[in-house]
This record gives sequence, structure tokens and C-alpha cells, in this order.
Amino acid sequence: MTPTERLGLALLHRFDPERAHGLSLLALRAGLAPRPGPLNSSRLATTLAGLTLPNPIGLAAGYDKNATALGALVQSGFGFVEVGAATPLPQPGNPKPRLFRLTEDRAVINRFGFNNEGAQAIAARLAAHPRGAVPVGLNLGANKTSTDRAADFARVLAVCGPHVDFATVNVSSPNTEKLRDLQGPAALSALLQGVMETRAGLTRPIPIFLKIAPDLNTDELAQLAEVALASGIDAVIATNTTLSRTGLASSHRDEAGGLSGAPLFEKSTRVLAQLSHLTNGKLPLVGVGGISNADEAYAKIRAGASAVQLYSALVYGGLSLVTDIARGLDALLARDGHASLSAAVGTNRGIWI
Repeated sequence: MTPTERLGLALLHRFDPERAHGLSLLALRAGLAPRPGPLNSSRLATTLAGLTLPNPIGLAAGYDKNATALGALVQSGFGFVEVGAATPLPQPGNPKPRLFRLTEDRAVINRFGFNNEGAQAIAARLAAHPRGAVPVGLNLGANKTSTDRAADFARVLAVCGPHVDFATVNVSSPNTEKLRDLQGPAALSALLQGVMETRAGLTRPIPIFLKIAPDLNTDELAQLAEVALASGIDAVIATNTTLSRTGLASSHRDEAGGLSGAPLFEKSTRVLAQLSHLTNGKLPLVGVGGISNADEAYAKIRAGASAVQLYSALVYGGLSLVTDIARGLDALLARDGHASLSAAVGTNRGIWI
């Protein structure tokens, strides 16, 4: 981290977390953040569900909800970027305050509730963004007041799908009441069928990902894996935020919402490894949850991930963390004699199961 970035991060931490979030997006658009471009090497370059990635370090959904800073984000070192979540209609989300830094735990709790400007506004920004070497995806959500939440995912895909490289079905956010009920086998199967039918109608069909919760038990995860394999989706993102509060020290530990950051690492990596075992390499996986350095990114890869995403660690480590992780991951692959990232995928899965 440069002295300038360290100062900027310290200033942001003097603001309320949601205000700081908005200011960071303004800084990105103003060109005040590092834009090194994606770090690339023969080891890091990889593919994910047919997408060509310059490196496997992605930005998780939730940071740029309305796709307002895409031009900067694709130049910030990431190998792929996911924006959103988008819902069919604009909605304000849950009442404030709804974002909390747990500094002692290197964690974040949020209960945003899919606040966004709606699919039409987001689609317009996505359409204006020129396609480049860094794939851009959209997280699909459902309106809180919708009478048919399952159909909402397909509705957003129909509007925004022509302008993105992949889309993620998010049925795992804990901040929309009863949304996680859609992870049940029958409900999920029907929902994904609708999404895949909509995908088939796009002029340029794109990969469909599914983002799952870390709080599923063994039987629930096995059922979800079965549905995912049968549905024809292209990848699974493991995992979203957790409702668990085990071991937290911060005064904000009892706030409602989803917990992300360092405390999620072990829990999410176990789910990732179990899912890798259940799908037996038939479905690419994206590892998310608690990654803040190259060793943790590598652990996700070796547990079964073909790529990773981060978000909460940027709150504490800044955008330069992206390039640091990519560079460190490249060194770890070289140390272990892997000529490519794919050669390392799942090589240490057994210790997590």
C-alpha cells in the first residue's frame, strides 16, 4: 500500500461505513485510486465457465451495486468484476444504519437488503461500458415486495443479460426475508429452470452462476449440489455472508445481517471443499469468504476453487491488496511447481472435509 492509499483509507475510516463506501466509489470515478490493470502471467491466466480471465482474483458483488465505477474497477487489478445485486425495480433497501465495521475482527456486518437503482438503470450503465479483457458479471436479486421472487431473477437477466459476461443467481443473501428459502431443492430447481430458459433466449447466452450460503448443513448442501448439476448452470460461488457470530470481539458483533471478512474464512472454505467433493470437478467453483492475502487465496484454490473473489478485505487493505494477492499467488504456484492455476485446483481439498 502506498502512503497516499494508506492516508486515503485512514480518512475513509473516519466516516460512517456507508458514507465511506459511497466516497470510495466517488474516488474511483475521479481517478484517485490505483489503476495498475490486471496482473497477468502464464500461471495466473485461466478460464472459468468458458470465460478467459487474466488472473483469478475477482471482485465480489455488493461493492459497486449500481455499476457506477466499472471503468475504474476493471483497471484496478481484478481478473473479473461482479456488480449488483440488481432487482427488477429500484428499492431503497433496509433502514440505516445497515453497515458496520468490526475492526477488531477484520470483518463487516451488512444488512443492506438489495438497495439498488433497478435493472433498467443498471443495464444502461452496463451497455455503455465497452467490453474488454476483464469479464464483467451481474448479481441478480429479487425485490422485497415482489409477489414472485423466483421470477424476478429471470426478469433482471432478460434486461441486463445482453450487456454482461456472466450473471449470478443470488438466493443466499440473509438480508431479504425468506430469500434463503429459495435454496430448497424444489424451489431452487424451478427458479433455475426459469433463469436458464431466459438465458437461452438471449442473443448471446452467457454463463450462469449460483451463489450459496455458508450456513447450509451437510444434507442441504448435498441436495443443492444435485440441483446445481441437474440445472445446467455453469458455476457455483461459495459462499455468501454468514449469520454466525462465533468468536467475534467487536462491539458490533450482535448487529443483525450478514457477516463477512476474516471470521468467515474457515466456514466458507469447508463448504467450498465439501461442494467440490460433491460435484467431483463437474462444476467450476468460485471461492469467497475471508480472503485477505495470497495464502488464503491459494487455500481456496487448493480446496477446489477455480477462481476467488474478495470484498471485505479491501475495507482494511485497500485496492492495492488485489495486485498483492495476485503477485503472491503467482509466487506460490511457482514454488509448488504448478505451471498453471488449474493444476492446483482441489489438490488439498481433503483437509477441509
